[in-house]
Amino acid sequence: MQKEKVLAVLDEYTDEVDVDALSEKLYLLQKIDDAEKEIAAGNGIPHEEVRRRLAKWLT
Repeated sequence: MQKEKVLAVLDEYTDEVDVDALSEKLYLLQKIDDAEKEIAAGNGIPHEEVRRRLAKWLT
C-alpha cells in the first residue's frame, strides 16, 4: 500500500485514533488492492462463474 493512501486514511481521524479501527481499515484496503492486482494479472474468477457458484447458496 502506498504511503499516500495510509496518510489519507489517517487524515480521516480526529486527534484521537482508534488503533483497532485503523488497522482493520488498512487491512481491508490492502486486501482490496491485492485483489485488484490479481484481477489485472488475469487471476480472477469470471463473473458468470461466480454467479454459478453462488447460485447454490442463494437458492
